[in-house]
Amino acid sequence: MNTPAKLGAYALGLAVIFGGALGAGNAVGSAGVVPIADDHGAHAAPSPGRETNDHGAHAETAPSRAAVEAPAPGGLQVSQDGYTLTPETTEITPGEATDFRFSVIGPDGGPVTRYQTKHDKKLHFIVVSRDLGGFQHLHPELTGDGVWSVKLTLPEAGAYRAFADFAPEGGPDLTLGADLRAGGAYEPGQPPELSRTSTVDGYTVTLDGDLVPGKSSRITLRVGRDGRPVTDLQPYLGAYGHLVALRAGDLAYLHVHPDGEPGDGRTQPGPEITFYAEVPSRGDYRLFLDFQHGGVVRTADFTLHAGQGAAPTPAPSTGPSEHGEHDH
Repeated sequence: MNTPAKLGAYALGLAVIFGGALGAGNAVGSAGVVPIADDHGAHAAPSPGRETNDHGAHAETAPSRAAVEAPAPGGLQVSQDGYTLTPETTEITPGEATDFRFSVIGPDGGPVTRYQTKHDKKLHFIVVSRDLGGFQHLHPELTGDGVWSVKLTLPEAGAYRAFADFAPEGGPDLTLGADLRAGGAYEPGQPPELSRTSTVDGYTVTLDGDLVPGKSSRITLRVGRDGRPVTDLQPYLGAYGHLVALRAGDLAYLHVHPDGEPGDGRTQPGPEITFYAEVPSRGDYRLFLDFQHGGVVRTADFTLHAGQGAAPTPAPSTGPSEHGEHDH
C-alpha cells in the first residue's frame, strides 16, 4: 500500500488529519448533529455561534475565523466538492447477504466511472454499526454504468454508517458517508470500553501511544501469537497494516497508514506497525487495524481516549473476527 496523505501531511512522512470542525452527517433517512462525549462522559450537541455563560444561559457569539475555515471531518457529509454518495439499495434484511448497490454522482450530474487507484483499490467501502461495535472493510466492484456493487451483510437490526473512500480521476481525495438501517426492533448499544489490547483468532495485538488533540501522535501496534511476536506479516493493500479511526459520537472518519511500506528497505514485516495520526478534539476514538498473516485478513479493535495526559489501560477486548468482512 502506498502511503499518501488523505487530508494533510505530517512531518514524519505520514499524516492524515480530519479537521477540527464538528459536522452533521447527511444521512439517508435521517439527519442532524450527533452528540459528542466530553471528558466527563456527558453528551452535548454542538451549537455553532453560541456559548454557555457561568449561569447556564446561552450567549450569542460570532463564530471564530478558524471555526469558519476549518474543513469538515471526513465521512460526515453525503456530498462534498460536487460529488454525492447515492445508495440504490434501500432495504436490508439483518443476517442476510444483500447485493448492496450505490453510485457516486459527479459535478456534471452523472455517475462517476473513472477513479484513481488508491491503496491497491479504486474505492474502499467501510461499514460500522452506530455503536462502533461492528466493522467491515469491503471492496465493491464497479460496473460499466458507474454503479458499485458489493455483498453486504448487516448482522443485526439497527443503525449503521457507510463510508466510501475514493478519488475520482482528476478530482480530490474524498470520504463520503451515508446512514444505513437493517430493519427490525433494536436497542442502541454503548461504544466498547477503553482498551489497548485486542485478541482475535488466537492473535494478541497491543497498542502503545496516546492520542493528543492537535498534535501528531505516534501509535505503535505489536502483533503476537501464542506468546511470540509475529515477524512475517503479509502485505495487505500494499502495507503490513491498515488502520481506520472513528470518533465516537458523530463517527468522524480518519483513515491512516503505516510509517513505511513493504520493500522500502527499512520497514519490517512485524511485529510492530507504526502510524502517525492527529485528532482534532478530546473524546473517545475507535481504532480498527486490518492485518494479514497466513493468508487471512483479521481485524483488531481498540478504544482510546484523547485528552490531556496518558490514557488509562483497561482490560482487553475481543475484536471482530468474521473472515467474511474482508475481500482477499
